[in-house]
Amino acid sequence: MILLLKLPGLLLGYIYSHALFALPDLLPNINKCACFLLLMYEYIFLYALAILAIIFAIVQDFRFREISNWVTFSLISFVLSYRLAYSLFLDDNFSFFLFGLGGVILFVIFGYALYYGRVFAGGDAKLLFGLGGILPYNSLTDYLIYGIGFVALLLLAGVAYTLIYTIFLAARNWKTFSKNFTLNFNRYRGWFFVSLVIGLFVLLFANWMPKWYSLLFPLLFLVLVYARSIENSCMIKLVSADKLTEGDWLVHDVKAGKKTIYKTVHGLSYSEIVLLRKYGKKVLIKSGVPFAPAFLFALLLFLLFYAKILRYSPF
Repeated sequence: MILLLKLPGLLLGYIYSHALFALPDLLPNINKCACFLLLMYEYIFLYALAILAIIFAIVQDFRFREISNWVTFSLISFVLSYRLAYSLFLDDNFSFFLFGLGGVILFVIFGYALYYGRVFAGGDAKLLFGLGGILPYNSLTDYLIYGIGFVALLLLAGVAYTLIYTIFLAARNWKTFSKNFTLNFNRYRGWFFVSLVIGLFVLLFANWMPKWYSLLFPLLFLVLVYARSIENSCMIKLVSADKLTEGDWLVHDVKAGKKTIYKTVHGLSYSEIVLLRKYGKKVLIKSGVPFAPAFLFALLLFLLFYAKILRYSPF
């Protein structure tokens, strides 16, 4: 068991020792990368497991617009089981397991906050739970540095990815999008002029602020109009009841017989879908952006930044 737990590090050590002779021209970069991996051998399995789970999640998110519980809960189970096994055989004070468990609990809190804030769907939140257990915590401070840092990276990666994704959506539905954008801009154009006035004030009188801050206010207005237009033109669809899945978000409350099905942050339940199918209802559903790729981008960025922190980055 001890050999199995140390196998990733031993394997990398073997590869590293042979690379010294095979690739002399690349020795500086190989040296840095291999040292980083050897120092982190107990986490290599966790990172590989997380990447594999995220790939499964990406495929499901694009194909079915949902992430199965077996993917998310398997990740949590394997992460905690590995940490427990490692602690039993190689860690005298169980810190490796306890820090991982604390990370999962911390990310459960983050996940629920993002879920109820309607930033994440249920599958995204559950995927985040497991990722909380793979980060290299060695102290309570690391929860702030790596835990909050990873979530910040995830949100930043999500913004960039969502922007690119929605640009393609807007291009594919250009006629509908441009019409919605014009309608929304005209509806709120008074606020656009207010943002211009604020920006002009910052430019002329707020000498303590960088001049480029003056652009933020009109840009913020345009981003909000853009987001509303994307939602109305590309994210809302009329769906028949037989194509609904659990967690789909209703745009409006729906009357099915004598019962009213209310739109909630949890989305449609299975019993509500059965009721809608019974009455043959078609309902407006708001779909979100498949967010799973942002987890992969965030994890790769985190590993890159962590390698730079340890001064063993090959870049």
